[in-house]
Amino acid sequence: MPIIINLDVMLAKRKMSLTELSEKVGLTIVNLSILKTGKAKGVRFDTLEAICRVLDCKPGDILDID
Repeated sequence: MPIIINLDVMLAKRKMSLTELSEKVGLTIVNLSILKTGKAKGVRFDTLEAICRVLDCKPGDILDID
């Protein structure tokens, strides 16, 4: 079962760009882009927590399973 990354959906809901998220989370745009496109092999819990904090959401709002 593939894991679906809904980061682009949350960014659109929050009217935030990937660049802005990158600055607020402290990750490079490249790393966030890899996550956003689903090409990441994994994500650290502290990274997921930081993204959720900035986007004011829960991990289940970003990660889903098909």
